[in-house]
Amino acid sequence: MPNFYTYLIASLPMLHFNGRAPFTFERFLKNCLTFIPEQDFEILKTASIDGEYVFKNIHSVLREFQEFDTDLRDELAKIRASHKHEDASKYLRRERYIEPPIAHLAMNAHRSPSPLEGERILDEARWQKLEELSFGHYFDLEFLLIYGLKLLILERWERIYTADKVGLLEETLITN
Repeated sequence: MPNFYTYLIASLPMLHFNGRAPFTFERFLKNCLTFIPEQDFEILKTASIDGEYVFKNIHSVLREFQEFDTDLRDELAKIRASHKHEDASKYLRRERYIEPPIAHLAMNAHRSPSPLEGERILDEARWQKLEELSFGHYFDLEFLLIYGLKLLILERWERIYTADKVGLLEETLITN
């Protein structure tokens, strides 16, 4: 029987894609450490959006999200490789059939006039996938995993918003 964390989850603020992260993922983990068993905490610590995924021996929610994200990244690699007239297979993480909606998302992100808007399209799709995975999970470990992944997405956008854009541009121009 799964564990339920009613009080912990009820105390968490709601997350919105265009909102700000109420706290960091690290703080979230520290808060969870005192309320959930060690085995669930170890699973929660493995939540990541970095694209460096291991598909063996992971929680089913993490696996579904990682498969979606990897498919999305692979489809982008195929599109970019075709524009450079290169073989995409050396960039792919997994060879498998990609669902048409994922291919459509990747194409929309690639065609976006702004790289930042393209990233927004991709992260909104990731957020939507997490929303789909959350159906039926209200006070369990799956909810905490999804919440953590959403926090990581929001943290990523805070880093983007607060980045020293002028400094990054100067650094890019100097090194190129």
